[in-house]
Amino acid sequence: DGQKPVQRRILYSMQRMGLGWSGNSGAKPVKGAKVVGDVLGNFHPHGDQSVYDALVRMAQDFAQRYPLIDGQGNFGSRDGDGAAAMRYTEARLAKITRLLLEEIDEGTVDFVPNYDGSTEEPRQLPARLPFALLNGASGIAVGLATEIPSHNLREVADACVALVKNAKLSDDELFALLPGPDYPGGGQIISSEADIRAAYASGRGSLKVRARWTIEDLARGQWQMVVTELPPGTSAQKVLEEIEELTNPKVKTGKKAVTQEQNQLKSTILAVLDAVRDESSKDAPVRLVFEPKSRAIGQDELANTLLAHTSLECSSPINLTSVGLDGRPVQKSLRQMLAEWIEFRQSTITRRSQHRLAKVLERI
Repeated sequence: DGQKPVQRRILYSMQRMGLGWSGNSGAKPVKGAKVVGDVLGNFHPHGDQSVYDALVRMAQDFAQRYPLIDGQGNFGSRDGDGAAAMRYTEARLAKITRLLLEEIDEGTVDFVPNYDGSTEEPRQLPARLPFALLNGASGIAVGLATEIPSHNLREVADACVALVKNAKLSDDELFALLPGPDYPGGGQIISSEADIRAAYASGRGSLKVRARWTIEDLARGQWQMVVTELPPGTSAQKVLEEIEELTNPKVKTGKKAVTQEQNQLKSTILAVLDAVRDESSKDAPVRLVFEPKSRAIGQDELANTLLAHTSLECSSPINLTSVGLDGRPVQKSLRQMLAEWIEFRQSTITRRSQHRLAKVLERI
């Protein structure tokens, strides 16, 4: 189901509290502290802050491609601002979470006793789509790391349908349906198709992602470059700090003066860039404006200088390591991940049908 234990427990706990979607309307959101308390009391005897941090991340549309929690209040920003304390924020389950939880009471998954044996929790959720690929995952466990990028729901669903119909689907057809990651903050992937294929085939690789920008024409032949999407892991704040560091270099530790290299970088940037402003607002989540030194400077020259020296272009790792149906953490290819989810889903549907049949037989 693509969830870590704490995430699974939060979602299951919120469903038990009646915070899901029924019919066409969602439940009334409740305080974050109430959810955290329920999760701690029933399923997750660890620090309350770790649970709240996980809950906040599941509500951030810039951290997850498809947020599983619908949050009200201040849930942080991509500039690294933290969320408000759990006593201020409110949360309920997002509509898409139905795909994760819908058939949980139909005998589809195994339940195990919770930490004190007072109730039970699901070993996994009956995910109706492979959420490990939809929202991705990243983290470090004991000696193992994972970096699964997020993907587009329609593309993943099409690939799954194609593999269900034909398990021997060729690589060409599979990668035509699922051409690459789809990051929550946008950005454009500039790696070649061959690189993306190689990363998906081996389960490990690195993609180059760069920001998206437009050129806005102003009066008297002036223009400005406006960045509207940033690569994953980059914020407007970070870019501004990098430019500040390049244009006002500090003396490095152990050195007596600014190095020649720092001075060269400074003059390179100042030769093309006049000013930079962060105009991000409620209407435009990302709007970074770069003003050129003069209108005579080439648009590509400004863009290339910025891409070369700031994190407007960066590499995003891929490492498809996950715990499979056999309970072992293994590095898998994209095809193996999809095939494994299909196998899990088929067993889920079999169990659901048996559960329904048993109910009918009992009534008869």
